[in-house]
Amino acid sequence: MTSCDYCTQLPDIEEKGRLFLYYKGEESIAIENQLKIMNREFSVDNSIFCIDYQSIEDVLTFLTQMHELLPMQEQSKIYGTWSNKTNRRFSKMVSFSELLTRINHIDFVTVINHRLFTQHLQPIISLENDEIYGYEFLLRQTNDDFPFQPGKLFSFSQQAGLQSMLDSQARISSIEISSSLLETGQKRFINFLPSSIYDPNHCLKSTFKAVEQFHVDPSDLVFEVVETEKIENIAHLKTIFQVYQAHGIHVALDDLGSGYATVEVLQELKPDFAKIDRHLIDHCDEDKNKQGKIKQIIEIASAYDITLLAEGIERKEELEYCKDVGISLAQGFYIGKPNPKPIKELFL
Repeated sequence: MTSCDYCTQLPDIEEKGRLFLYYKGEESIAIENQLKIMNREFSVDNSIFCIDYQSIEDVLTFLTQMHELLPMQEQSKIYGTWSNKTNRRFSKMVSFSELLTRINHIDFVTVINHRLFTQHLQPIISLENDEIYGYEFLLRQTNDDFPFQPGKLFSFSQQAGLQSMLDSQARISSIEISSSLLETGQKRFINFLPSSIYDPNHCLKSTFKAVEQFHVDPSDLVFEVVETEKIENIAHLKTIFQVYQAHGIHVALDDLGSGYATVEVLQELKPDFAKIDRHLIDHCDEDKNKQGKIKQIIEIASAYDITLLAEGIERKEELEYCKDVGISLAQGFYIGKPNPKPIKELFL
């Protein structure tokens, strides 16, 4: 599949290998002096410092010492990468901070690098007929030797400069898994990070190729802005939405009514779907203030033909209120928890 350095698999970090450091500036004396102080052997080739290491612990200790001894101003000018003994290929250089984060959380790198994850499916129902409308796909671990919490894995990927790789892999795995588990016509809600897609026309090629490869109807896909993503560039997000929609894929705004997903953003983006934040849904049947905000959202969504989904439904009363005020879709633990396979029957 089409890819670039942001999404290409990294060489594995083996016990013995070579570290490469480069100082972005006129003088590289900071690295050279530090290496001499730390009594590290090195060679220099075209201003790139090459340091052999004997174990992962060795390279982590070395980078940690540099982090502790060098001023942040100097660290910000250092870039680095690694290669191993069995495969001399090395990935593009990244900032010193990203390099240290990768080495410090090597298990997370392995999870992302070798796609040691799967997807669980949480049901989404139509409140009009109480039938399954589709599923949201949620990242889960597959290997007990490499455990992770999804939120921490995504947080790590952003700090380590690996968010584009993880985001792309998660999208593709959701498409692949959905093709074997769901029937045509069932919607597949898949999260994405706008910051991981620097050029939609290029970065989404692998996603569109996966749609074709696994024979998924594009109209069954709904890509939603992930809840932790700060919406800083509305114009960029609009472009991403337009590229998805040009390929027949639907788009959604997550966590509406909380944080950065405001009513104003809803009006600006005009997505196909919008999810009302769980904090607004929680005990909405009893809270007049929440009811007022929900009705405002319903009015705007209706004006722009946006389908609303209430997320975080945990009580029957919340479900009934959302149905009564005309919200189309719902999901939450009351309806069904994430599972490896689609549920066979609803128990409402």
